[in-house]
Amino acid sequence: MARIKIAVHAHKKRRKIMKLAKGYWGAKSKQYRAASEQVRRSLRYAYIGRKLRKRDFRRLWITRINAAARLSDMSYSTFINGLKRAGVTVNRKMLADLAVSDATAFAQLVDIAKKA
Repeated sequence: MARIKIAVHAHKKRRKIMKLAKGYWGAKSKQYRAASEQVRRSLRYAYIGRKLRKRDFRRLWITRINAAARLSDMSYSTFINGLKRAGVTVNRKMLADLAVSDATAFAQLVDIAKKA
């Protein structure tokens, strides 16, 4: 009986890496060592990117809220402070959505913030 030189689990491990590396350019999709390095790097970038995406969306929401608040002669910080004092708990995502889609509802929130 012929000797098998690579274990089943080692082969599975390699196959998993090569599957993840599919679509990479050049040796990164053909050779195990290059693919392994690139996959490790790509997974690290993906992890970091998931954290950055949350940061980027929050910045976008704040920018939209600020633009809509300034149309009502109010800065972002005074608007948020006014909402907190009035006891209105609406997150920035919803505020940004209101600023873009429903200007009248946002204007009512601005009035509430001005009174507080």
